[in-house]
Amino acid sequence: MTASSSTASPTIAERLAEFTATQDGAAIPAPVRERARYLILDAVGIAYASTHYEFAQRALSAVRDLSAGLGQVPVIGLPARLQLRDAMLMNGILIHGLDYDDTHSAGVIHATSACLPAALGAGAQAGRSGADLLTAYIIGMEAGTRLGAVAKGGFHQVGFHPTGLIGAFATTLVCGRLYDLSAPQLAMAQGITLSTASGSMEFLNDGAWTKRMHPGWAAAAGLTSVTLARHGFVGPRATYEGRFGLFQSHLGRWAEGMDMALATAGLGTQWELMNVAVKPIPACHFTHACADAAAHLRAQHGLTAPQIRSVRALVPQEVVKTVCEPVATKKRPQNSYDAQFSIPYIVATALLRGSFGLEHLEDAALADPEVLELAQRVEYEVDPNSPFPKYYSGEVIVTTTDGRELRERQEVNRGSADRPLSAADIEQKFMENARLVVSPQRAAQLRDLVLGMEALDARQLAEGLAARG
Repeated sequence: MTASSSTASPTIAERLAEFTATQDGAAIPAPVRERARYLILDAVGIAYASTHYEFAQRALSAVRDLSAGLGQVPVIGLPARLQLRDAMLMNGILIHGLDYDDTHSAGVIHATSACLPAALGAGAQAGRSGADLLTAYIIGMEAGTRLGAVAKGGFHQVGFHPTGLIGAFATTLVCGRLYDLSAPQLAMAQGITLSTASGSMEFLNDGAWTKRMHPGWAAAAGLTSVTLARHGFVGPRATYEGRFGLFQSHLGRWAEGMDMALATAGLGTQWELMNVAVKPIPACHFTHACADAAAHLRAQHGLTAPQIRSVRALVPQEVVKTVCEPVATKKRPQNSYDAQFSIPYIVATALLRGSFGLEHLEDAALADPEVLELAQRVEYEVDPNSPFPKYYSGEVIVTTTDGRELRERQEVNRGSADRPLSAADIEQKFMENARLVVSPQRAAQLRDLVLGMEALDARQLAEGLAARG
């Protein structure tokens, strides 16, 4: 460290490092720790459901090649043992693969899908307790959600996926906590991560699978940075606020709207984890309000396709690039992943089928001629009254063939902090997801394992979450 840097004001990385190194797990309020366990339960259920799909099996085949049969770290829901970084990558793919995982609205980030693979892998490898694992997970969530919030939705506008990009810094802190890095080492590790964090939104143009790997790759990047920092590798100091730091280099003109103070505001006293939304719908969170509005119109009016002349969906300006464009593929999704980011397809499905669920991502649903025909008549407009990013609002306006205009607006998303899913709701979602691939008895065992994780060690938890056999 130079003389000038030793007397300068602490950087954001140094303040996050100090929080990570010194936060007493026992001082984290009990409701926060409880909510954290339920967020982890939700993620584990999604991971189990993901094992049912082709993308999971292809990913496992590839990652097994990377591990070369030498791994000892369990994978959630699969009978596989991988090297540590590869297990993190695979677990991230499973948790995020169905786009059913939790979201922090202000940060526009799926923080659990990165932080949990990091905590589970590093905790097991480092011989930590389940309580230590949970504390590290919470620390990563607190840092990642704040760092995402700084950009105020700007990362999406320039084509970066915050879950992959910001998730790498969050997982650096998760792994660093579990490996007992000092505050200076943790600051250095974040600087190293600046050269490894990534996540492109190009998948939106053709429904590519790459977004699924972003959080697991973030966890692998975080572990890599922590390991380098432990051995004295030097990274830059001004990780976030520097001339070529994270925000200046990745936001472009959108950097003008950022609020750097949000990166550390209220650390250790205000718990952003409590503002993490659990998804009730397996699709991009930006579509949920319109999906629910469309389902409400269906329930209220019993609409059929011949009764609908046209549909307008009002969405925030900031989400247009993600769920409304390119128009051609949004109106005729090329695959299930395309469909999960399509306002026309999701609104048409909810109007005609009354809901949007995993069953609407199957091949038969994607080829449903009635839904696809209606999707051609769904147009989007920018909502002038959007409260984004506090809420991902949406409004659906249906013009019927007999001249009526029917409209429904959803301002506050189901599952958000102001309209949360209860613990019982999350348990129900977990059981529905897990029971796609395991018996009700096994699903109940998994539930009890996660909710009782603080009485276990991290290795017991990781082993218990793996598939038997």
